[in-house]
Parts: sequence; structure tokens; C-alpha cells
Amino acid sequence: IEAAHTAYVRAGARVLITSSYQATYEGFAHRGAGHEEATGLLRRSVELARVAAGRAVAERTAAERAGGGERGAEPVWVAASVGPYGAMLADGSEYRGRYGLSVAELARFHRPRIEALAAAGPDALALETVPDADEAEAMLSAAERCGVPVWLSYSIAGETTRAGQPLRDAFALAAGVDQVIAVGVNCCEPGDADRAVEIAADTTGKPVVVYPNSGEEWDATARSWRGRATFDPGRVKA
Repeated sequence: IEAAHTAYVRAGARVLITSSYQATYEGFAHRGAGHEEATGLLRRSVELARVAAGRAVAERTAAERAGGGERGAEPVWVAASVGPYGAMLADGSEYRGRYGLSVAELARFHRPRIEALAAAGPDALALETVPDADEAEAMLSAAERCGVPVWLSYSIAGETTRAGQPLRDAFALAAGVDQVIAVGVNCCEPGDADRAVEIAADTTGKPVVVYPNSGEEWDATARSWRGRATFDPGRVKA
């Protein structure tokens, strides 16, 4: 994991997202890990990214100074990944939402791991691949007192969340929340990203994060990607 993070920074990344997306107390318990061990694993995901970030920045700084520069390398952020409830189920429901749980129940699920990740000292929390505005509300509530800024990123289909809510309504949840430093979309079709970026920026006035899939479709039964890549790097500027 540390080597993977390092490779991303060497390739030019300025933000590392931790490997905690699917990590939950419930999931670890099914694998025989108790609460204390699970907390340690969540924190370890942040530590691994932080070590890789520090090493890569040191490499860049040394290289720049060897070339006569004095400023040093720009810092690399560590964003602790918090995936949706459906990621724990590992049945594809993270692309549907609507788990039959209330906002309060979802907040209770997310709060312990958000607190554990925040305690490890990331620069931000990535509340990502959120399929449902109700879950977004729960995640924002769970993160409210964690003391770490967050970005909120939805998984979408067209101009709606995966659960079918209009994106403008979904992004509006974060519009007046100072803790939310950016909003956006991820794990979506490349062609859906353009309009979503416009809606996110227009609705919230905040910076936008956008990291779509490459275009394949996930087969939850076969646990593999199908189809071919459709993402064109030339669209990044747009």
C-alpha cells in the first residue's frame, strides 16, 4: 500500500486517498478483528499514506534543490477515504443506495470509523462514492465534530444520484457547510462528469473534485470489470 501511494506521488499526485474505503468495524469483525484491532487498522491506513507522502515530498525537494531551486516541493495531502454503507456489504449496493436504513441509523454506522480516521490526523476526509443524498446527510452529520475538513463526492447516473435524487438537491446539502471544502462526483461514467461538475460548482460555490471511472462496468456477481475504457484524458481541461 505504501509503495502504491509513493508511485502516485511520483506520477504527480498532490492528494493521496487512503485504503480505508471499504474498511469498517463490522467488516473487520467478520474477519475476526476486534474493535481495538480495527481501530488500529483504520489509523494505519492514514499512517501509510502519510509516510509515502513525506518520502515523496523529500525526494522532490532534494531533486529541486539539486537543480538549483530553493522552494522545495509542494506538500501532498492525505485524504482519509470513507466509503458508503454499501461498500461494507460488498454486493454492489453502493451503486444503488436505498439500503432501508434511516439517516440516523446510517450516521451511527459511519460515526465510529470517521472518528477513528480523523484521530489519525489526515488533512481531509473523502466522503466518496456516496450513492444517496440521505446517506450524504448522515455522513455529514457523523463528521460534524471530527475537526477535519471533508469533501463530499457522489456516485451518479446522468444528473441524479444513483438513488435517483436530482444532483442539484444533493449538492445543496453541502452548500452552507463550512467544513465541506469541496464537492463533486466519482466512480461514475466519464460522460456524466462534465455536467455534474457544472451543477456542483453552481449549486455550492465550492471547489469541485471529479474522478470518474475509465468507462468499464462493475459486475458485482463476477467481481470483475466488464467492457472497455472510454475515458479520454483530453477531456480533463473541459
